[in-house]
Amino acid sequence: MPTHANAPLTPEGRRRMVLLIEGGVSLHRAARQFSVSVATAHRWWHRFSEAEEPERRAGHCFCDRSSRPHRSPRRLRADEEALILKARAQTNLGPGRLAHICRRHRSTIHKVLHRHGVSRRRRAPAPSTRRYEWSRPGALIHIDTAKLARFRVPGHRTRGRAQAAHANEGMGYGVIHVAIDDHSRYAYVELAADERGGTCAAFLSRALSHFAQLGMSEVEALMSDNAFNFRRSAAFQAVLEEHGIHHILTPPYTPRWNGKVERFIQTLKNEWGYAHEWPSSATRARALGSWLRTYNRQRRHSSLGDRPPISRVPNVCGQRI
Repeated sequence: MPTHANAPLTPEGRRRMVLLIEGGVSLHRAARQFSVSVATAHRWWHRFSEAEEPERRAGHCFCDRSSRPHRSPRRLRADEEALILKARAQTNLGPGRLAHICRRHRSTIHKVLHRHGVSRRRRAPAPSTRRYEWSRPGALIHIDTAKLARFRVPGHRTRGRAQAAHANEGMGYGVIHVAIDDHSRYAYVELAADERGGTCAAFLSRALSHFAQLGMSEVEALMSDNAFNFRRSAAFQAVLEEHGIHHILTPPYTPRWNGKVERFIQTLKNEWGYAHEWPSSATRARALGSWLRTYNRQRRHSSLGDRPPISRVPNVCGQRI
């Protein structure tokens, strides 16, 4: 082990001081000669006296010892660490997300992952981005859709193409409709059979009603991409006009403008849609409401200071947090 940066003696100086004491010089005189305290001289002489002969010849007794404690009573037990490692292996989530699942602090989870060599590697610095956030809940709503395949039995995504055996042919796709508040990140999600303009208009009406029931103020603007079901649908535009909402369209090929809903859809797929091998798409759909309640009311959000989105929604009447 390398010598401590503030050590007054090198290992060679410690050896000479101990040999001087062994030769009959007093501790006080040896300490004064080497410009150290009597306690320091006594400590190295005591280590030399307790060391075995091979350690004396090799000089190991004159090297600094590790500052690591002999025991750590507050360290997690092996079975408790195994639960964290199992959750990491099954979800591939980081310490921030695992803190909610394992009910441990993120620093504790990071130490366990680092101790077992399964912490993520550091990535290159992300390019600079311009972040924005509207000042109050309900002022800006992001909206988007995503498709998920329907299935009767688990397919090739979890069991491989050789075992899929065309059991899910003709099942088609279900469409996830997502509306998320820009300020609080509170999300409203529905599963539908399609993403036509009328379906999107009906979803938007229900989403606005849900946000109003939470106590959010009137929506000023809505952001979406340039899909025809948002931009060209007469029914969708009629809902916007009825509520006096300004429609913001993102420029072509710039999904980062609508990044909050894009990132939420990725989280939704990873933590709900593809998190397990669901017996069928119907079973997966029934679990959506439970996951969404956890996301809005319990799951820690890193951009909100590790608080759930509901913590940013004021005047929530009759709602359990």
